[in-house]
Amino acid sequence: MHLAISLNIAAANEQTVLDFGQVSSFVRKAEAAGVDMVIISDSADKPSSSLFEPTTLLAALATVTDRIGLVAAASTVAHQPYNLARRFASLDIISHGRTGWNATLKQSPREAANFSRPEGFSDTEFRRRAEEYIGIVQGLWQGWDADALLFDRTGGRFHDPEMMHLLDHKGEFFSVRGPLNVARSPQDSPVLVLSDLSEPDLDIAARTADVILLESGSVDSAKARFDDLKRRAVAAGRDPDAVKVLTNISLAADDGPTAAADRLESQFRAKSCDGFNIQLSEPRLALDDFVDHILPELRQRGLVRKGYRGTTLRSHLGLDGGGDR
Repeated sequence: MHLAISLNIAAANEQTVLDFGQVSSFVRKAEAAGVDMVIISDSADKPSSSLFEPTTLLAALATVTDRIGLVAAASTVAHQPYNLARRFASLDIISHGRTGWNATLKQSPREAANFSRPEGFSDTEFRRRAEEYIGIVQGLWQGWDADALLFDRTGGRFHDPEMMHLLDHKGEFFSVRGPLNVARSPQDSPVLVLSDLSEPDLDIAARTADVILLESGSVDSAKARFDDLKRRAVAAGRDPDAVKVLTNISLAADDGPTAAADRLESQFRAKSCDGFNIQLSEPRLALDDFVDHILPELRQRGLVRKGYRGTTLRSHLGLDGGGDR
């Protein structure tokens, strides 16, 4: 059972704004518990506030953690694909291969107005643009073969030209030549997490995502979605295990540990998901309850591993790449 924990750093209404000490304490506790990854998000449709931009926060968190995967939300509207690809490639080097990008396929109603598109995008235009964007980012991440960068001062060679691949993309929305001026990722490429999917997005996710986050539902409906996504991955020429499907699930602090563990176990054993993205109602208090009571119950049942299986996020998730799967 793979486990992620979502941390929304945006405060809304009466919530307290988290400072870096509080955020880093939260992430370090999740790491000590052996959670695969923490997903940092601050997007909200209602007015909110945060002290941090998520990818900047990720760089700081990488310096105070050693093993846990660090995933940040970053909008396809707020960033150009080349800059975003470069930023996450850099973050992956800083974190020694523990970084992931959470891309949402749902359009924020107000976001485009902050980036010179006051009229926004139609749903179909947003989807086409997002798919093109994701393809560019993943293509840029693969622009250098392993060991392509030589840094040979004596011979005056920065790289091996045979191991560099120009993207040379010219599409409906973007034109990007490439390659990135950042070295290849320690885990081959950062992990791509896709969320907020509607039915037309499922083929995109099955072709491109490493991790898919889905909303919870009945066990039967979740299993049907899970099986459908795995079939779509196979139809796209991928190994079904190359796509991890996690169910978003909310655990309140007052959920009893046995009942919460029963809930997770029943969904997991029904093969309706590969694991869960835990959404905590009150992050710090609920994390204590999850780590101290629910997680030990899951381990006792043999559902969760006791330690990290490698050093990269891909190795935690059992995905190809990273060298230490």
